[in-house]
Amino acid sequence: MAYWKEIVEGGWSLVEGMLRRLFQPVVTVQYPRKQLSMSPAYRGHIEFKRFAETGTHRCIACGTCQRTCPSQLIKVQGIKQHAKSPKVATHYIIDYTKCSLCGLCVECCPTQTLKFSTEYQMEGASRWDGVLDLVARLSREKSQS
Repeated sequence: MAYWKEIVEGGWSLVEGMLRRLFQPVVTVQYPRKQLSMSPAYRGHIEFKRFAETGTHRCIACGTCQRTCPSQLIKVQGIKQHAKSPKVATHYIIDYTKCSLCGLCVECCPTQTLKFSTEYQMEGASRWDGVLDLVARLSREKSQS
């Protein structure tokens, strides 16, 4: 008897769910003619923040994000301009084709220079289009502005 009761309850749940969905409005977006508006909580790829006081990033090439990354796909290089000056990142290479967007690099950054992007149209023709240097990308964006 419990077997038949379970089948009837499951069937009724299925019909009820289908009827409820039948009368809801369609939410399909006609992409690419209409662009999507992303939620503020959207977590896209990782990028550098641009700070107003310096006009650039604050990455000190400490390597914390490189050590924290579970996929081991971040490579950071930096130089010191002078003996007493802080280290500054010259290259921040990340392979987005393997990135799981876990956010550990964003959380562990001591200078809070990493953030999630709201860009969702990041495509490429080859695998190497997903390997980016964030320092070069930030300087390109600055020169285009």
